[in-house]
Formats: sequence, structure tokens, C-alpha cells
Amino acid sequence: MSNDMYARAWDKTAKASSDGTPAAPFSYGGAGGQIATPTQGAAIVGAMLDDPTIAKLMADESVNDILVNGTRSIYVERAGKLERIHATIPSDAAVMKLADEIAAQTGKKINLSRPLLDTRLADGSRVNIIAPPLAVDGTTISIRKFSKKSITLDMMAQTGNISQQMADFLKVASACKLNMLISGGTGSGKTTLLNAISQFIDPDERVVTIEDAAELKLQQPHVIRLETRPYNGGAIEREEEVTMRDLVKNSLRMRPDRIIIGEVRGDEAFDLLQAMNTGHEGSFTTVHANHPRDALSRITNMVNMANLGVPVTAIRGQIASAINLIVQISRMRDGKRRVSFISEIVGMESDIITMQDLFVFKQTGENNVGEIQGHFEWTGIMPRFLRRAQYYNQGDQLSHVLGVKLTS
Repeated sequence: MSNDMYARAWDKTAKASSDGTPAAPFSYGGAGGQIATPTQGAAIVGAMLDDPTIAKLMADESVNDILVNGTRSIYVERAGKLERIHATIPSDAAVMKLADEIAAQTGKKINLSRPLLDTRLADGSRVNIIAPPLAVDGTTISIRKFSKKSITLDMMAQTGNISQQMADFLKVASACKLNMLISGGTGSGKTTLLNAISQFIDPDERVVTIEDAAELKLQQPHVIRLETRPYNGGAIEREEEVTMRDLVKNSLRMRPDRIIIGEVRGDEAFDLLQAMNTGHEGSFTTVHANHPRDALSRITNMVNMANLGVPVTAIRGQIASAINLIVQISRMRDGKRRVSFISEIVGMESDIITMQDLFVFKQTGENNVGEIQGHFEWTGIMPRFLRRAQYYNQGDQLSHVLGVKLTS
């Protein structure tokens, strides 16, 4: 289909007003504009999209991701593995209509001048849309669904994502206000793990969360949620753009006890390190990386993106003093997500950040249906935050978790 044909189709399905501004955001909770519950949100999304196939997949709790590849195919992820479903969307115009409805109902728009969009649905599900001419084979819609269940560390231990000992250790680490970096690949469960760890933040603390699309579900009563406003070449002009770094800087003036960034991707890493080093203990973030050592390299590169001319050794020194723990989660080839490392940063040797692995997952093989076999284990290395644990009245609990008598 030519660009002119796509433009005509967009004109037919556009929900924007005649002056080019996007439609008003959908009031998901009625006149009061309350946020819908996950169950209500799924029903709203299904009705909003007006497509029985997508509506059915949105209601299916076993589906984590819905991937619409134009008119060619629809894939879903279940239990960590992709599978193709038999249904398809009949025409390019129908796929574009879905894309346009999603954009309009979330107060945004997608058009030929900017044919890509990141947004979230009524139930919190994250959506990415990319349309022609950027998507050569037709409009592609990727939906990462919002979980209806609140996942806890104990639930993760019961399903084999983590050992109970590791779960109890992370509870202590959160209560001790350790700064944590959760590392993992795409779809490995970083946000789910962050949500689970955050449940052990003291309810008296003021927490500011910063995300590109709000996904975190903190249960504490004093949580301030901030969301970026990206430039999209249309509804938001360049001077109206609000970046992650803008929000991190602003959050420092909001008297937060903790700052939680959904995912660090760029130069905001510098400001987060500054916050962690200046009294905002117990701050968390996630990063895309495949190993704890790779996560440190990525953070170093992100700080360099700020173009401040800071020497690499100084950046590494800031990282070593700011971050206490790296929790690595991996989606393994059998589709199961497992916490593969809990590593503690212990300081610097010359210009190298030194770490010690406290917990690891050791693979021993696989069974006859291809499931990875192995076990989680404590390496026997004592963590360095013993005095901190005693300060936060967690010394006895840490001793119980590790099964040893601790000395400060």
C-alpha cells in the first residue's frame, strides 16, 4: 500500500478533531476519571478496540504479550514462549483502525509524520505501535499486558523463579534501604520483580516513581507517580517534551525518601546516581543487561551520554558508592524466568568496580520435556551490610535467612 493510500485510510479512521489535536483521553472510571481495575480495564480495552480476537486475548489471563504483525499473523506469549494463533486481522485498514483507536483513546495520535507510538491502556498494559512507512509489511502492534495479580516474592519462590532464602534476603535488603539495580533482558520480569521487592518499603516513606509508561504497582499509601511526556512530532511539540532526566531532577525537589525509576535508559542515570549518593537510600531501578557486570558497563555508558566530561574512573566510583545490590533475572530457554544472580558491590580496586556473588542459580541439566533443572544456592560469602542490617533492626532476620551467626 502506498503512502497516499495509508494517508487516505488514516483520514477515514482518525479520531482527532479537525484542528489536528488528539481526542480527549477516555474517562475510564466515568465522570470522576478514576483508574479502572485490571478486570474493568480489560473489558474497557476489549470494547475500545472493537475486535473480538484482541478482546478475547486481552481477557485471557494466560497471555502475557499480544503481537499483531499487520494482517499476516498474531503471536502471543504464554509461559515465556511465543505461539502463533490461527486468527488474523483481515485488512491493513482494520489494523490501522485498531492503532488509531488505541492512540485516540489514550489522548495521543499516530500519523504519517510520526508513525510510531508508546502508550498504555486502561488496565495499565503497555502498547507500542509502528506503522508504515516505517513498518514495511504493515502496522505492527505490540501489547505487554498488565498483570491482574499482585506477584509477591513468596509467590515467586513457590513457582521456582527464586528460592525462599533469596526471597527472604531481598525482603531484608529492601527493609535495610539498600539501593538496588534489577538487571535482565527484554521480557525477563524486571518490573514484576521490582514490584515484588517494593512491597517491603516502609509505609511511612514518601516514594516517587518515574516511568515512561506507568507500570509499577506500589501498595504504599504515600506514592507519587510521574510519567514522561515524549516528543511525538504532533500532539506534543519539542518544547513541551518532558524527559526522564527532567523528572529525576524535579523529583529531588519533592522531598522523596526513595526514588524508583521504572527503567534507566539514558543520561538520567547520572542524576539517579547523584540521588542515591545524597541521602535517597533504598532507591531502585531496572536496566537491560544479561549479566551483573554488563549492567555496570551499561550504567557507565549511560552516564557518559550526559556529556559532562566526567572521567570513567570517577563514574565507576560513583556507581560503586551508589549501588549496593544487583539482582539479575533471566528468561531461560525453557521460557521460565529465574533470578540467576544476587551480587553485592563492595568497592573499587584501581579503576575496576569489585563485586561478590551472594546467590546464584546453578544449572545441572534438563528433563525429558526440555525444562531446565538446577538449584539456587547461597555462595557462603557474607554480605558487607551487616552493620546496616543491625541499624535497621534486621540483624536477627538476616542471621536467620543465612542460617549463621553474624558479627558486625
